Amino acid sequence: MDFKSASELLALCRQEQCPISEVMCRRECELGETTREAVNRRMTRVLEIMRDSATVPLEHPSKSTGGLIGGEARQLHDHAAAGRAICGEVLQLAMTYAMGVSEVNASMGLIVAAPTAGSAGVVPGLLLALQDCYQLSGGRLVDALFNAGAVGYLAMRNATVAGAVGGCQAEVGVAAAMAASATVELMGGTPEQCLDAASTVLMNMLGLVCDPVGGLVEYPCQNRNAAGVANALIAAELALAGVRQLIPFDEMLAALYAVGRRIPIELRETALGGCAAAPSACAACGRCG
Repeated sequence: MDFKSASELLALCRQEQCPISEVMCRRECELGETTREAVNRRMTRVLEIMRDSATVPLEHPSKSTGGLIGGEARQLHDHAAAGRAICGEVLQLAMTYAMGVSEVNASMGLIVAAPTAGSAGVVPGLLLALQDCYQLSGGRLVDALFNAGAVGYLAMRNATVAGAVGGCQAEVGVAAAMAASATVELMGGTPEQCLDAASTVLMNMLGLVCDPVGGLVEYPCQNRNAAGVANALIAAELALAGVRQLIPFDEMLAALYAVGRRIPIELRETALGGCAAAPSACAACGRCG
């Protein structure tokens, strides 16, 4: 069940008449020489950690190590509780959870890199919001995580998920592609629609730079996790509605990698340009000059 490209993954889905999550689960069992029960148990633990990191900041906000963020997830939660939210229920909750995970990460808490620490809020943010809003079982979310894992694996194998190599398009962009694909499967879409959604996300986030203030994975990373959730939800909705993607996921990954390599070094996690070089940002972090 091994695959090295999105086209090979889709061929396996057609051959086996199964979703992406099933192919990825079998791959893990075969290559890891383990059982389905074992891989499901590990993925269930991943889901538990994701739920904790998304929800704990709502009750117990914490300041980040660098002092640039802390309490934003609670602010979003309270804003919605007061009836002032302007986003729909799924997006509002997904943004809240995504920012919560970012807060836990920046305050040295336990998170699951999905695919990186700086982008860790996107996948749990959207999937947990869908679970809460649609009363989905934990088992269905575990399957969705296998789907997301397949997309993340393809990105790591054929492009990059490192901001220092490809910019934030490779971190939050790939995270949002993972979330979009998983969402499509979770909501009844086909494998083709899953990868259409993933491709749409990368297209919409192509060229996003990595410019952390003070070199810390806090700001603007946390806000971009919320933005990644929105991009994932949009792409999933388009795919589920039957809107086709002209550019296959394999080609979009190639485009992402090519664009990433052309992003100036100052805009690839060096904190030498972009938001990191803004006077207000330098004053806030106190690490410049």
